[in-house]
Amino acid sequence: MLDFTIDPDFQAKLDWAAAFVREEVEPLDLLFPHGGDPYDTRNEKARAILRPLQQQVREQGLWACHLGPELAGPGYGQVRLALLNEILGRSYWAPTVFGTAAPDTGNAEILAMFGTQEQKARYLQPLLDGEIVSTFSMTEPQAGADPKEFVCRAWRDGDEWVIDGEKWFSSNARYAAFLIVMAVTDPDASPHQRMSMFIVPAETPGIEIKRNVGTMDERENLGEGIHAYLRYHQVRVPLNAMLGGPGEGFKVAQARLGGGRVHHAMRTVGKCARAFDMMCERALSRRTQGTLLADKQAVQQFIADSWVELQQFRLLVLNTAWIIDTQPHGAARTQIGMCKVQTAKVLHDIIQRAVHLHGSLGTTGELPLAKWWMAAPNLALADGPTEVHRTTIAKQLLKNYRPAEGLFPSEHIPPKLEAARKRYAHIIEDDSLSGRVDA
Repeated sequence: MLDFTIDPDFQAKLDWAAAFVREEVEPLDLLFPHGGDPYDTRNEKARAILRPLQQQVREQGLWACHLGPELAGPGYGQVRLALLNEILGRSYWAPTVFGTAAPDTGNAEILAMFGTQEQKARYLQPLLDGEIVSTFSMTEPQAGADPKEFVCRAWRDGDEWVIDGEKWFSSNARYAAFLIVMAVTDPDASPHQRMSMFIVPAETPGIEIKRNVGTMDERENLGEGIHAYLRYHQVRVPLNAMLGGPGEGFKVAQARLGGGRVHHAMRTVGKCARAFDMMCERALSRRTQGTLLADKQAVQQFIADSWVELQQFRLLVLNTAWIIDTQPHGAARTQIGMCKVQTAKVLHDIIQRAVHLHGSLGTTGELPLAKWWMAAPNLALADGPTEVHRTTIAKQLLKNYRPAEGLFPSEHIPPKLEAARKRYAHIIEDDSLSGRVDA
């Protein structure tokens, strides 16, 4: 059964994390505000602040909590991870401070499941220790995330694989120690068996960053973009660079996505909760037309709608996490899709209201709201467009239904009324009893 109680010992850890993020981590968002800052291992000033904070997290037993016991992690399960990620969502730097930053978490899972011992020693352990960062290089400029349209190829040449083609939006490539690359190895195979996955050291000859693309809140002219447009010029890697077997690239990619989507969703809950706090404070602080904003019915509706939507979304995410923890693998597929669909919508709607209540100030860089609001379109596209997940949800739900038998719907009243009359005929036809029965 669903149990909403939290173990007191873990609640104490959550309380510590909440105070720690608010007091120690959120200042990093102000000192180092650019998208790539948490991933830039060469920024000595940022690292000098970061490392002691990471050590405090380790001492609390909260470092890299997404890891299972086989990787020296606590094996908390998705419900506990969701509750922790709700707190981490308050700060852009928090996942890095707690050793749970994407895409490194998913890449670590891939290496743990499919990497060789040599690859684990060279890449996985430093990644888990927070010493290096990585890139997941999958989407392509002409295809987005549709694997059926991928054209970046890899072929075998003696004792090497040769990778050639372009990749789009490979986040953090400029900082990465290695890239995990999906490439077509069998163009004639079925769509989900055309591709394979490779680990490619960043220093491998032939890797070209054509440009680092900036999103809405990143200025390319100032070098803030972190999403690389890559060209692989016949990049050569050894045969054992393949992760998984030939044609298993899609399978490997799917292995890293489910938990990550839940974490993104719960971090969104935390960010929206912070925006909600700002909204309520503003309503009680600002006067217009002779009264507080809090006295205006429209503002009260903003607050009520935001809280209802946030609590509904939070419960959806926690329920999804609970299903992942307690039911067989794959049972939460529909719920994960539901989380993905709602993440961008809830973020957009709540922060839009918070921006509106703060007036012109809300649209400026003097509050975090505008930056958060600009993240909503990206959330609607990351890990697959929202429309794709809506389609998946609908297909999964429709499997539980079947067509109506006959000409009319199963809820058609005339035959159901006739069946009801037959079921209770002995009472309806008893003339000694009073009462009307519809004809």
